[in-house]
Amino acid sequence: MDYKFDVAVIGAGIVGLATAYAAACKGLKTIVFERNPRAIGASVRNFGLVWPIGQPAGPLFDRAMHSREIWLDIAKESGVQVKQNGSLQLAYYDDEVAVLQDFSKNAEGAGYQVKMLTPNEVAAHSPAVKTDGLKAGLWSATECTVSPRQAIPQLAEYLEKELDVVFRFGSAITHVDSGILSDFYDIWHAERIFVCSGADFETLYPRIYHESGITKCKLQMLRTGAQPKDWQLGPSLCAGLTLLHYASFAHLKSLGPVRDRYNQENPDFARYGVHVLVSQNHSGEIILGDSHEYGWDVSPFDSEEINRLILNYLQRFANFPDAAIAETWHGIYPKLQGKTEFIAEVEPGVWIVNGLSGAGMTMSFGLAAELV
Repeated sequence: MDYKFDVAVIGAGIVGLATAYAAACKGLKTIVFERNPRAIGASVRNFGLVWPIGQPAGPLFDRAMHSREIWLDIAKESGVQVKQNGSLQLAYYDDEVAVLQDFSKNAEGAGYQVKMLTPNEVAAHSPAVKTDGLKAGLWSATECTVSPRQAIPQLAEYLEKELDVVFRFGSAITHVDSGILSDFYDIWHAERIFVCSGADFETLYPRIYHESGITKCKLQMLRTGAQPKDWQLGPSLCAGLTLLHYASFAHLKSLGPVRDRYNQENPDFARYGVHVLVSQNHSGEIILGDSHEYGWDVSPFDSEEINRLILNYLQRFANFPDAAIAETWHGIYPKLQGKTEFIAEVEPGVWIVNGLSGAGMTMSFGLAAELV
């Protein structure tokens, strides 16, 4: 067995896989370690949305668009399904329309591919949208959907078979130093080591994580079964609460009245960080969520109150042929308040890459291309 590599990656979630991809594309001999038999963390527990419109104009939006390009390149080469279905942001109140109009004014110059739509035009894009009370919509062409439960293992298989990346699943790295890493039983050597361990802050460098201010975010999600007769959602959907979530809208002064109205209507939206996205995976199932609860000690138990908040808000703007909930779950991802990622060289040649704040599917490939 060969124990010498150019690059070693710890973690086989999307951040780790993107890092391995960037290294392998440069011809670097790469190995990936994953403590579990397969990736089971946040990377397989999300919507599968590549969501550039959520990123603010400038370097972060450019990174998201670069990631999108890489996803599409990988899809051509690997068989990973990437659906270029775009997104619809729906507005049912005048204050939400004002935000969308303000955003649209400078969107094209910043690179966003968006268009304001009338209610009739919105209805032509998606059969799921409730048009009663709908005032306008914002169509964005850049969003894509993957099915994370399938795409993550498919991506690992592609890296292994086509790019000669070595994988060690079921191997928990317990010690790292410059140039070396160990799982207690064996020792490997690597010129560069990337620690992409997601929400596992406890195993490696726990003190650095504690001092960084990084925390954990728990999100709750739900899905329906496959929709009948090959019914298609079309674009991924969201409504007014989503305007309060993404940084791309945060600078708009018109956002204030929207926030005030939702806070008055139900403070639990902000308390639990609820906004509602709707996507459809390649099996025809509708994926719904989510919420955002922060802390190092997030509850392992899911809240029916939060699920009910999500479903009640969903009923305002979307319906499906079969809305019965088939499964619920939660994911946990790292969050560093006020920053879009946590990057630190903790020893010579050893980098922590973490804290993408729930935007891993959107940002990981672009970030990895910059780092490796």
